[in-house]
Amino acid sequence: MNEQIKQIAERLKGLRDSLDLSIEEMALRSNHAPEEISRYETGETDIPMSFLFNVAQSFNINTSTLISGEEPRMKTYFLTRYGKGKSVERNRAYKYQDLASGYVHPNMEPFEVTVEPNDREIHLNSHEGEEFNYILEGRLLFRINNKDLILNPGDSIYFDSSGLHGMKALDNKQVKFLAMINK
Repeated sequence: MNEQIKQIAERLKGLRDSLDLSIEEMALRSNHAPEEISRYETGETDIPMSFLFNVAQSFNINTSTLISGEEPRMKTYFLTRYGKGKSVERNRAYKYQDLASGYVHPNMEPFEVTVEPNDREIHLNSHEGEEFNYILEGRLLFRINNKDLILNPGDSIYFDSSGLHGMKALDNKQVKFLAMINK
């Protein structure tokens, strides 16, 4: 697994240790299975953004703190220059740039997401809140609640993110989109 995932796993374990919680207690408070938390704390498996988002919400911390290890400091505004968002590559297929990593307790979490083409099945996930995705480039197969939709540049979708959803780049080309996750 890549070095970023290992570092996120260490921060996840560090959060649990700093709160003096057992794996079972953390699982109960974040609504995840103990086995799932144990697996992610090893750093040997991909950690979905939806999991990080849920844990951050459960313990009232910024998702960006788990991603980058840095505490946000800005309360009035936070400027992210083009291509300079805090970045995490979950795996070869997805890359997330946090566009509000320095803002303290944002009410929504904006990301620029890059999806690389691949031959794998669509990975479905869910998390609390609502989400808005706006396609910047490429064509995206978006699956939500067993329905497949094709999204083109300029298309957008707003949805209840507690439903199972996932995506896949089409035409063997990279896709970029803006994702806004509302807590």
